[in-house]
Formats: sequence, structure tokens, C-alpha cells
Amino acid sequence: MSAETGETSFRVERIAIERTVRLVASARLRDPVLLQLVQASQLADLAEIEGATSGRRMHKTRGSERLAADELVAGLPHAAFVNAAFTYWRPRELNRFNGPGRGAWYAALDTATCVAEVSFHMIRELERVNDLRATVDYAEMFASFAGDFADLRELRPKPDCLHPDPAIGYPAGNRLADTARGRGLNGVVYPSVRHPVGTCLVALWPAVVQSVTQGSVLRLVWSGSRTPTVSHLAQTA
Repeated sequence: MSAETGETSFRVERIAIERTVRLVASARLRDPVLLQLVQASQLADLAEIEGATSGRRMHKTRGSERLAADELVAGLPHAAFVNAAFTYWRPRELNRFNGPGRGAWYAALDTATCVAEVSFHMIRELERVNDLRATVDYAEMFASFAGDFADLRELRPKPDCLHPDPAIGYPAGNRLADTARGRGLNGVVYPSVRHPVGTCLVALWPAVVQSVTQGSVLRLVWSGSRTPTVSHLAQTA
């Protein structure tokens, strides 16, 4: 089965992926004071507490122009992480498959691909302040997916939505995501733009994100270079 959106034709594939990984930032750009006061096993819990902010709770009760409150999930392990992915967005900028008013759950098939993807976005922010120094802790969040997805992995030539320049790729990706949601598709599977051998997935609906569990806590450190050093702080049970 295939579909078309503007300049992009894609195949609709029914997939079942047992485990993907997403990196959830703790939003700490320097060593936090609390790090010295807690055990390493508690870091992921602190990250979840940080994610449960008033902004997410507001959207959970009232929704937004593009996200209905009843789309969000409840009563599931790590539901706060899932909902945060859909209720936080860049207020004036696009991501590859979402824009202001509606977030998405971005993941990859391996952690190395996640590191490459989040590094790209972090470097963009650091370059804006002209300081390539930061320390950020990320928790691995594993999830499974099943159902119908737009599959871009075999498209040749690569469509505009996979262009490395955000000014080209992101508007095209948002158009494709709107088409996929309109067809009731669960999301998009696509080759990573920032890690050539990697595969990424974006879920377009909160309920699509299944069986969420936590993995390690990773620390990424940029010390003036575009490439971070990566270390593992903790492994959850």
C-alpha cells in the first residue's frame, strides 16, 4: 500500500518493533547540585519529576489547538514521559515531523543513533549562544511499536522531508506528518539524517507508544567540540 503527499510518495508498512530507544534530557546544562545528594539509581526518578512541570499538566487538562486532551495517556508506566513528548514543542520552530501546538515521540533503533540526533539539536542551541560547552544527562526510554507506519527507508531519491537542512526538511516533514495523521497512520519510520547507518521512528499519537521502560542514564559532555563524550551514570533495574 502506498500514499502520496505533495512531493513525497511513501509506502505504508505494518510493523512490529519490540524495542526502540529515546533519550530524554534532564535539562541540566551543568552538573546539578542535587547530583551530590542522591544515589545514581535515583537520577532517572529526578528526570521524571523535572518533566512533570506545570506546562505539561496544563496541556493534559486543556489540550492545545492541535492536541486534544483526551489523546494523552494515563495509568501506564512512565505516562508522564509519553505525554511530555506531545505537550512540549518549540514555540516558534519546527521539528522534522511536528511543529508548534503538537509534539511527537522521536526514537531510534539504537542509542548511538539517538546520541547523533540529540547532538545535532544541542549543537544548534549552543552555537546560538556561541559556547560549545554543556553537560546534559539523558535517560534511555525504551518502547515498542506496532501497526501501520509511513515507511521512508527505501525511497530513492531521498524525499525533501529527509533533507539535512532544517529549512528544507522540516516544513516538508510536517506536511508528510499531517498526511500520515489524516490517514490514521501511527507514525513514520525513516533513515536517520544525522547517523547514516541508523533508523529512526516518530510516533504521531501518544497511545502508539507502548511498553515504556527505562534504561541507563547517559551523560553527554561538550567541551568546545561538536562531538560529545558519552558516559553511563546508572543502569535501572
